[in-house]
Amino acid sequence: MSERVLQEPTLLILTALADRPRHGYAVTQEVTALSAGRVVLRTGTLYGALDRLLKEGLIEVHREEVVDGRARKVYTLAPSGRERLVAEAERMAATAREATRRLRLAGPTATAANPAAR
Repeated sequence: MSERVLQEPTLLILTALADRPRHGYAVTQEVTALSAGRVVLRTGTLYGALDRLLKEGLIEVHREEVVDGRARKVYTLAPSGRERLVAEAERMAATAREATRRLRLAGPTATAANPAAR
C-alpha cells in the first residue's frame, strides 16, 4: 500500500524546508509566499504540524538558538522527508502531465461545446 497523499499545508511546509533550515516564523512566511497567499498558517496549526512531522521523522531540529531572550528551534528536512517530498512532487507532476495530455486531446472547446461535461 502506498503512503497517503500529503495535505497541501504539509506539502508546503516540507517544500519550505527543502532548500534550507528555517525557524517557525520563517516557515510560515515561506508557506504564504509559496502558495501566493492562499495558505496562511496560524501559529497553533504550524507548531502542531511541525510536532507531527518531527514525530513522523520527516523533519528534524537543525539547531536551537536564543533570540531576544526567547528559545527558537530551527527546522530542517530529514532524509526521509526529502524522499517523501520527491515522491510527492513526482506524483503531482505525473498527474499534471496526464491532465495536460487529456486537455490537448479534447481540444480547446470540448468543455464549452458540451455543457453536460462540466
